[in-house]
Amino acid sequence: MPEPITIVRTKDSRLTEDLRENSPFGTNYSDHMFVVDYCDGQWRDARIVPFGPMELSPATTALHYGQSFFEGFKAHRTADGRVALFRPMANHARLNRTAARLAMPELPESLFRDGLVELIRTDRDWVPRRDGGSLYVRPVYFGTDDSLMVRPASRYRFVIFTSPGGPYFAQPIRLLAEETYVRAFPGGTGDAKTAGNYGGGLLAAKLAQAKGYANVLWLDGKERRFLEESGVMNVMVIINGVAITPPLSGTILPGVTRDSALTLLRESGAKVEERPVSIDEVLSAQSAGTLHEAFGIGTAAIIAPIACIGYRGKDYEIPTGSTTGFAQQLKSQLTAIQYARVPDTHNWLLYV
Repeated sequence: MPEPITIVRTKDSRLTEDLRENSPFGTNYSDHMFVVDYCDGQWRDARIVPFGPMELSPATTALHYGQSFFEGFKAHRTADGRVALFRPMANHARLNRTAARLAMPELPESLFRDGLVELIRTDRDWVPRRDGGSLYVRPVYFGTDDSLMVRPASRYRFVIFTSPGGPYFAQPIRLLAEETYVRAFPGGTGDAKTAGNYGGGLLAAKLAQAKGYANVLWLDGKERRFLEESGVMNVMVIINGVAITPPLSGTILPGVTRDSALTLLRESGAKVEERPVSIDEVLSAQSAGTLHEAFGIGTAAIIAPIACIGYRGKDYEIPTGSTTGFAQQLKSQLTAIQYARVPDTHNWLLYV
């Protein structure tokens, strides 16, 4: 039998209405966090404690050899006042795939689910009530050995904490097609949610932002021709009424929101293609007037319309703002499910 989760509640809640309803994405954190440690071949000491700093050795494995990764999903306050998580167990499945890639032990499903539900139950008052608000859930998993030996750690820590906020992007975004740096390469960790993937992309994003773009449009590592991801999101383009997204070939993160969007599009009867799509094909379609839309797909933003792609010194503008296009259709459908304004026919919601 698993050990019960110990709960130590904070004596001084930081919760205010302003923090809950008006925090920008990822800037404020709820009162508690779920923590569990792995040592001697088993997970132990599952606990919910006040959110705050953790003491770690300067020799901690994660800081030196990159055994560190995270997940992200959301809790919403539904139309009837309940709290529901959107597809958290899909994130758990991806978490264990990333753990396997980094030679880290599997996290049992029951431990993940029980700790998550108890944490959200403890901090449910932090879930925003405003339209478009959500409680972002951030699990993070890392090696904690106090050793400089280059090997998989023998000790690990798994933490879940939460953050109230609104949408990641409020306006359509401008992207710079990146030809110097690459996000991933075949045989690497592009399909895993490792911390290093994000660290390796920061310079390209910073340089693009200095030129007035929100982020980069990642191209493939071999030829710098084929679209891979939109900054930190999956990407989709609509050409001649066909929804096209790059295939999951090992260099692209299998996004939960991406999977949800593809499911809804196919159910609607839309023509969907998961195939390589080159920057030349996209920009030729833009010149011909057949590139109807382009957008990023991800947990934080849900759907983020792309207003412009910069490529080799030229900006290519893309239509946005259609109330009948794929982007608006998907965002409306996904948020309606997340906030339980329509029946959850896919069993995507986990109520707390």
